[in-house]
Amino acid sequence: MADLPAEITAIAIPQPGGPEVLAPEHRPMPVPGPGEILVKVAAAGVNRPDVMQRKGLYPAPPGASDIPGLEIAGEVVAIGSGASRWKPGDTVTALVSGGGYATYCVAHGDHALPVPAGLSMVEAAALPETVFTVWSNLFERGGLKRGETALVHGGTSGIGTTAIQLAKAFGATIIVTAGSEEKCEACRKLGADLAINYNTQDFVAETKAATGGKGVNVILDMIAGTYVDRNYDAAAPDGRIVQIAVQGGPKATVNITRLMLKRLTHTGSTLRARPVAEKAAIAREVEAKVWPLVVSGQVRPVVFRTFPLAEAAAAHALMESSAHIGKIVLTA
Repeated sequence: MADLPAEITAIAIPQPGGPEVLAPEHRPMPVPGPGEILVKVAAAGVNRPDVMQRKGLYPAPPGASDIPGLEIAGEVVAIGSGASRWKPGDTVTALVSGGGYATYCVAHGDHALPVPAGLSMVEAAALPETVFTVWSNLFERGGLKRGETALVHGGTSGIGTTAIQLAKAFGATIIVTAGSEEKCEACRKLGADLAINYNTQDFVAETKAATGGKGVNVILDMIAGTYVDRNYDAAAPDGRIVQIAVQGGPKATVNITRLMLKRLTHTGSTLRARPVAEKAAIAREVEAKVWPLVVSGQVRPVVFRTFPLAEAAAAHALMESSAHIGKIVLTA
């Protein structure tokens, strides 16, 4: 690492607050430990957990960088002991536990994947957090199968745009909710079989109508709050509801009888704090099952806008406005 600069530029969170608290600062160059790689960051995805961290509501797990940013793409510039798959000069995209909003970032070698052929660094940086989340929750925890129907809330989010494409690629019917007709149309163009405007339509009634009254097999929900009981109503017998965020609040009043009568399963997960080995296992599944679809063009990241790293505050303001369709990415 002798030829690398001694310091990096990173976006820090000096204190919890609005987007304006995000501030560039200099930090020492990170050093990759056993099994880790050091990546010169070309692009970093912006995600809702970053916003929650900035507000002081989602602290970095023990041992993780306090710098926000959970997904990166760039060039490997140094290798820790045991990270034998990679060598300096390789281009990778990686899931990280923090540190992505920086010019250099350490990643675990088993959480990195090769940049798919034909993708830019910006597109590659838009993949890991969303693809790992959708694969592990919609397909692994939710068990979505060919011929089943899924309901995904937030259809134009990074999670939603990824879920639409993956569900269609694996032969499922996909219903989504979104907040405007423009967003619903964007979802339909990506392949959604039905897009419901949650501001003007009742997603429970629309979902039941679309499924002949049966309901949906799997629901991927990032809202919680009042949506939980309505999800139980919209689910089919033996349906699976997978919780990945609580944007509508972490507490809910639900009719447990409905869960019992329908034999529903309500599960959930977060990704950031999961053990290294679990995230490595997801990475292997994603590389085997999803990466070929990305290379073929069947699944592509939807990038709405990019911002220079120094304008991270503007990127967060855009995300909180919910005006975007797809991913927001920072470029180093």
